[in-house]
Amino acid sequence: MLSVDHTRKQDRRVTRGSAAAPTEARRPALLLVGLGVLASLVLLGPSRARAVQYEMLIDVDTEEDLQELFTTGQISEDTWNTLVQIMRAGVDLNRADREALYALPNLRYDDVDAILAYRQEAGTINDPASLVPAGVLTEEQLLQIAPFLTVAGEFRPLSATNGRLRFQMVGSPADDRAPSTSLQARVTTLRHLSVGLALVSTRLRVGPVRYDPVRDALSAEAPRTRLHVPKFFVRWEGEHAELLLGTFRAGFGQRLTFDNSDRFTPNGIYADDAVFWNPGMSTRCRESTGELSDSPCAGPEGQARVTSDLRWRNSLMGAAVGAEHLSLGDGWLQLYAFGSYQPQSIYQYELYDRGRCADPRNDSDPNCAAPDLYRRNDSDLLAPTSEFSFQTLDNTYAEALGGGNVSYFFNRRAHVGVTGYAAHARFLAQGIDLDFQEWSSRPSGGGVYGAVGADAAFGRGLWDVFMEVAHTFDQETDGGGGLGGIVRSTLTWERQELELSARYYGADFANPYGRSISASDEQNGNRARDEVGGRVRYTGNIEDVINLRASADLWSQPSDGRLKLLTFVRADLAVSDVISPGLWLQYQDKDLQSGGRLNVCFSTSVENDENGEPIPCGGQQFQMTARLRVALGRRYTLLAQYRHEWLDDGSSVHDANLRRDASAFISLRGNPIDPLRFVIRARFLFEDTAHRDRLEQSLWYYADVSYRFPIRLTMRVRYDVLHYLDTRESTSQRSPNPEHWARIELEQAF
Repeated sequence: MLSVDHTRKQDRRVTRGSAAAPTEARRPALLLVGLGVLASLVLLGPSRARAVQYEMLIDVDTEEDLQELFTTGQISEDTWNTLVQIMRAGVDLNRADREALYALPNLRYDDVDAILAYRQEAGTINDPASLVPAGVLTEEQLLQIAPFLTVAGEFRPLSATNGRLRFQMVGSPADDRAPSTSLQARVTTLRHLSVGLALVSTRLRVGPVRYDPVRDALSAEAPRTRLHVPKFFVRWEGEHAELLLGTFRAGFGQRLTFDNSDRFTPNGIYADDAVFWNPGMSTRCRESTGELSDSPCAGPEGQARVTSDLRWRNSLMGAAVGAEHLSLGDGWLQLYAFGSYQPQSIYQYELYDRGRCADPRNDSDPNCAAPDLYRRNDSDLLAPTSEFSFQTLDNTYAEALGGGNVSYFFNRRAHVGVTGYAAHARFLAQGIDLDFQEWSSRPSGGGVYGAVGADAAFGRGLWDVFMEVAHTFDQETDGGGGLGGIVRSTLTWERQELELSARYYGADFANPYGRSISASDEQNGNRARDEVGGRVRYTGNIEDVINLRASADLWSQPSDGRLKLLTFVRADLAVSDVISPGLWLQYQDKDLQSGGRLNVCFSTSVENDENGEPIPCGGQQFQMTARLRVALGRRYTLLAQYRHEWLDDGSSVHDANLRRDASAFISLRGNPIDPLRFVIRARFLFEDTAHRDRLEQSLWYYADVSYRFPIRLTMRVRYDVLHYLDTRESTSQRSPNPEHWARIELEQAF
């Protein structure tokens, strides 16, 4: 077996059986077109499945490189989640379908079709480097996607076994408990069998939630060190069939009916053993006075901060089975079925008590607020105690879910399919009738909820068309389900790609598993809900010197009638092999009719109001970013970026002016010898440059060093320091300041 090394790109030359680095995909556009014109263009012209929306050219070697792009604001959390999952799982060039290949950075549909045609002619791709002399990909493209690839030869002995063990630990000098740790293992053997497991220890999560009949409220044990087994799977994958037991994700079509896969172009089931790390520290004490005379969090000790726990996201847990490429007529059939029973976590303010509140939308009724959550003292249940605040509650409800997909492929560019699922949530605390607030992602009202949809695709020549329609069902009193639809058209030619799309999601389209194209704002807990919009997007290379991305997204929420716009243009210039400057302009307006107002907010400094409900904003923002990349020889790279933005603040101190924010970072990356890599980075952030006493102003710097030993053991150490420089009262009480934290990772491949 020949595999692509995911750990580093030693230089810019392609070598047989070795790896290179990834890049990023595109997601630009041209001119804003009126919504009606845009929709008609999409219907006449073509689209393709879930065109990847990577914000910039991705050129990374490791997961830490992706983490740096995310923490510096160069890519979104959605993009980071997607690329991390692809890098961890790897894309097998001999098995991946068109959708899986298109999710790789910087590949257009013509590139993907060329790979598939080469694979069909060659029979197998034993070495990705062979794609370059064959004219399938450029050397640069191969270097960009290589860290995301895994390639197996045609024959693999039955006894062959490989895998990896990964240990992580995060901690700080301020911590008074054992650091949060994780241990992940993944093993592949017997050609088709893979097994995965993740163990995580936490310190900041509260214990199991119960009903407290004395206080007619909820209670939970205090945070302490706990061991979790959030992820595990056993997977058998044959040539035409697969079976998976444990934790997994799934997605199909345009992600409208069902998707929780973190893939832009999902088609199938995916094993899930992911554990994530959030750089930063969080408040150790999250309690209010409750029944006590004084708050437990009063004083400096109560405001002390500790390292954030390692985290995971709940997925599906149960069984999934799939069969694909089953010959039928001139095409082939694809079948998937899955079932899950997964205890779920929830933010405490997403709950309400149906026994006390008839309608959770009645914000004037105090009984419709989230139930109080008291700290439970099992040794004396009647003793006065405090209340918890801003907590995520583990295993609060269990979701039973079943679904499936049936698709018929006429060829790799044309298919029709049907997807559906049904789910039911059961709250685990006995003695209280809990339900979801109206802004939670799950529909309220109890009973069964889900969706049924159909999707279709067609492609010929330079064009591809993709569309999906779905109808949801639930027990919400004024809803009961709604209709949603999306249609997309993509034209690809000579290193250019133009995409047009139109979408409609009804006000009652409540689908917690719908992740199709939508704006970032939410309606009742779902992004793809109460929205009609269209997007035009372009990406291309001009004379191999300028990489241009442009996008314009115009949408409205019919319930409030406000028209909204997000548009950006990004140009990256290859001046030489040494210098690569870039410029990015972005404009967003959350209420075009008013043109932005200085007495409204564009974004809030807090996520929710005092009851936990999201605060709507309707202002405008303009953002300008300049970036410079300098190659210091073959082994060192200097990267600098400056961003300035103007936005509506909503505060009286900015009645006459837009608020101005500024941020900048500089980083040095090096690979002095092949096993050794390092990154040194510093970031300056100045929110509201005119006032030091309102928002965050900080300096954050870190060093990240990794070394790969000959025994295939990689050790990585990262140390961060964060100074808060503003004069807010909360900053003066912050302890510690500056903050220090460290992360240690050991990964053994075998």
